[in-house]
Amino acid sequence: MAFLKISTSRKCSQILLQEPFRNDVYARLVRSLTSTANGPAEQHQQRRNSSSVSGPSAVDTKPKFDPLDTSFANPEATFKSKTTWEIFRAYIVYQLCSSSYLVENNMQLMKLCKAVFGEKLFTVMMKMTFYGHFVAGEDQYRIVPTLKRLRSFGVKPILDYSVEEDITQEEAEKREVESSMSEIEKRDQDAAQKEAETVGGSLPQYHVDKQFADRRYKVQSARTYFYLNEATCERNMEVFTNCLHAVAGATYGTGITAIKLTALGRPQLLLQLSEVIMRARTLASEIMGGKGNVIGQHLTLEELDKRLFQAGIKDTNKFLEKVTKDSQGVIHLFPWSGLLDENSELSDSFRVPCLKEGRMVRLLSQLSKKEEEMFRNMVHRLNTLVQTAKDLDVRIMIDAEQTYFQPAISRLTLELMQKYNTEKAIVFNTYQCYLKETLNEVKTDLNQAKRQKFFFGAKLVRGAYIDQERARAAALGYADPTNPSYEATTETYHQTLTECLTRIKVLKDQGDVCSKIGIMVASHNEDTVRFALSQMKEIGISPEDKVICFGQLLGMCDFITFPLGQAGYSAYKYIPYGPVNEVLPYLSRRAMENKGVLKKLVKERTLLRKELFRRILRGQFFYKPNGNYTPV
Repeated sequence: MAFLKISTSRKCSQILLQEPFRNDVYARLVRSLTSTANGPAEQHQQRRNSSSVSGPSAVDTKPKFDPLDTSFANPEATFKSKTTWEIFRAYIVYQLCSSSYLVENNMQLMKLCKAVFGEKLFTVMMKMTFYGHFVAGEDQYRIVPTLKRLRSFGVKPILDYSVEEDITQEEAEKREVESSMSEIEKRDQDAAQKEAETVGGSLPQYHVDKQFADRRYKVQSARTYFYLNEATCERNMEVFTNCLHAVAGATYGTGITAIKLTALGRPQLLLQLSEVIMRARTLASEIMGGKGNVIGQHLTLEELDKRLFQAGIKDTNKFLEKVTKDSQGVIHLFPWSGLLDENSELSDSFRVPCLKEGRMVRLLSQLSKKEEEMFRNMVHRLNTLVQTAKDLDVRIMIDAEQTYFQPAISRLTLELMQKYNTEKAIVFNTYQCYLKETLNEVKTDLNQAKRQKFFFGAKLVRGAYIDQERARAAALGYADPTNPSYEATTETYHQTLTECLTRIKVLKDQGDVCSKIGIMVASHNEDTVRFALSQMKEIGISPEDKVICFGQLLGMCDFITFPLGQAGYSAYKYIPYGPVNEVLPYLSRRAMENKGVLKKLVKERTLLRKELFRRILRGQFFYKPNGNYTPV
C-alpha cells in the first residue's frame, strides 16, 4: 500500500513541515508519521517510549482541566477551539439546515451549483460552508492540523474516510439483490426453501427483498456500502488501513478507526451467518428447555451429552468436541471461534443436534467453493485490520448495521475481541439501543468476556436504521425488533449503560483491572450525557479510570464534546475526511440529520450567536485558538 512506502512518508513530512512547529509534540508527530517505513514493532515501541509526553510539551507535568458546567450552556467554553470565522461559518451552516426546502433538496442543489459554477469554484464554496464545517480535510495528511488542534483542546479522533458512491436506486437494488443470494437460491429456490424447513422453517428477515434492497431507504445518518466485487472489498480494506496509520501517527495510541463489515465482504455471507446464529439460538433454547442462553445456565458437558442421548440423537462426538466450555460449564454450543479460522470450512462447521428431528442437521445451506473462498477473504481482511491496529497500538470500532446483518457482525466482533483484546480493548462492538434486545445482548456479551477472560469494548448508540427496520418488519411479516418510542429507547440506553458501569464498579471494588470493560457513550443527547456523568459519580468511576468516553460527530454538538474534553473527560469527535466531490452523499446526510434534531440545532445556533456577539464586543475578531489541554 502506498501509505506504507518511504516516498509517501517523506511527502507527509514535507506537507507537515510547511507549518512551523510550536512544540515538541508536533515534532514527535512528524517522526511518528514518517516512521511508517519501519515495521509495526518499531512503531509500537516508539509510541511506548513517547507515551510519557502527554501534553503540548515535555515539561508540562500537570494536566490542565476546566470545571464542567453540566448545563452545557457556556458558549466561551464550547467554542474556544474555533476561530471567529469558523463560528460565523457554523452559524450560517446551521441557518441553512433550518430551511426545509434546502435540506430536502440539498443533493440536487449541490449538483446544480457544481454545474453552474464549475468544479473549482464549487469546491471553494463547499470548503467555506458545509464541507469546511462537517469534514476535516481531503486526505490523511491535510487532516493533521485539525487533529492537532482537537488534541490541544482535550478531544481525540475517530477517523472515517467518508467517501461513498453516488449510485442510483436502480443500481443499488441490482447490486444488493445480486450479492445477497447464494448460488443454491439462484439455481433452485424450492430446494433452498426445503432445506430451510428441515431446520425450523424460513426466516424472512434474513433474506433479501427488492423493496428494501437499497439500504439507504429511510436512513439518513449511516454510510452504506454496496458490494460490487472482491476487488472493491480489498480497496476498502486499504482505505481502513490508511485510517489506522493516520490515527497511529497523530494520536499517540488514543485514536480510533471506524469500519463497516459490509465494506469487507459479500452481503449474502452476513445474511446466511445471521440466519445460522438465530437458528442456533432457537436450538440452544430447546436444549435448555426454554430457559434462555446456555452461558447463564452452567450446563456441564456431561449433562449436555445426557440430554442429547435422551433425545435419541446419535453420532454427537464431533459436535461435543467443538463445544466451547470452561470450569463453570458450557459457554457456547457451537464453534464460533472457528469463524476466524481462515482454514476452516463454514458449511462443515455447523452440523448441530435438532431435538425435534432427533438427529444432526446442517444449519447453514451448502456453500459453493467460491462462496467459501469469499467468506475466508472477508475474515482475512478483518484479521489483517485488527492485527494492524494491535501492532500500531490503536483501536477499531466496528459499526452496527441493519438487524438482518447484525447477528453475524456482533458474533464476528466478539470473536475478534476474544482473539485480540487480551491486554486491552482494541476491538469495540456497537450496540443500537432502539432495539428491544440490546440490554440482553450486552449482558450476554459481558458474561462471555468475563468467562473467556478478554477485554470488552462497546459503543452505545441510539441507532441509525429505525424507520427502515420498522417498515421492513411490517412489509415482510416478522416481529418489529425496535422499541415503540423514543422514551423506550432512552430507557434501554440508560439501563444498558448502568449495567456496564455497575460491572466496572465490581471490577474496581475487587481490585481487578476495571479497564477490562470500556464504554463509549456515543450520543448527541445532552440528557443522556448528564445521566452518564451522574452515574459515574454515583458509582464511583472517575475520568482517570479511563473506562468511559464520550463521542459526537465533527461539526455537531460542540457544546457537549469540548467542555467534556476540557474538563478532563475522555472525549472524541467522529472525524470524516475525503475529497470534496466524493463526500457529497455524506454532506447530504449531515444536512438531513440536522433537520431531524431541531432542538439541538436551536441551542447550538443560540450559543454560536452569543459567542459571536461576545467576541465582537471584546474586539476578538482575530482570536487564535491556542489550547493547552491534555486528552484523557
